[in-house]
Amino acid sequence: MHKEKPKVVAIIPARYDSNRFPGKPLALINGKPMIQHVVERASGVQILSRVVVATDDSRIADCVKGFGGECVMTRSNHVSGSDRLAEAAELLKISEHDVVVNVQGDQPLFPEEVIKQVAQPLLDDPALPMSTLIYKIVRQEEIHDPNHVKTVFDKDHYALYFSRSPIPFQRNPDERNKPTYYKHLGFYAYRKGFLLSFVALREGEWERFEKLEQLRALEYGYKIKVTITEHDSIEVDTPEDLKRVEEFLQNNK
Repeated sequence: MHKEKPKVVAIIPARYDSNRFPGKPLALINGKPMIQHVVERASGVQILSRVVVATDDSRIADCVKGFGGECVMTRSNHVSGSDRLAEAAELLKISEHDVVVNVQGDQPLFPEEVIKQVAQPLLDDPALPMSTLIYKIVRQEEIHDPNHVKTVFDKDHYALYFSRSPIPFQRNPDERNKPTYYKHLGFYAYRKGFLLSFVALREGEWERFEKLEQLRALEYGYKIKVTITEHDSIEVDTPEDLKRVEEFLQNNK
């Protein structure tokens, strides 16, 4: 019997409350709310059959509906983005074998190609539960910055570990032979059935220390495929980041 090809759905978790930048999704970039920039970019990706914002705030929902986007209201007590993602996937009645892509609502400049890069491994391998993207670090200051998560992976590009510390550690410093460091980009793709199983798992020990959800999957023995992308993506965490994005857009018209 011929199996139907899995659909790929993008869900964009968007919270109004943020310690560093309250109301971030509605912050204007060149006169347009940031969440609209993200939705419009995702809507231009051919591999996606649907783009939905998942929020717990009526102001964000009204904004999304106002520019013609699709929105789903989720609970306000989620402890993580993947919990909100899982609830949204259930509310949207996404099939167990379909692929759910978590698109960050604070990355309004992401190249459209990254969506295909993160989803493709799950389309190629029906047994794969989860995939994500990594980027070769070129700015040296990111190696020791705990906000830039580093990763190491095996020869088949399955993640071995993620850390806020620089990994690998170079035991014998050698100026001619330095390790390559890769940072994790916050784009995930999940098999919908696995996403529900994942959020039901208890918090992992290494996850608790590092505050990195993806470590829970590794601790429980699930594989995460990592794809090296050539594209970095600017995250908006502060109003200053917003200015960087505006400058980039103005310089790249």
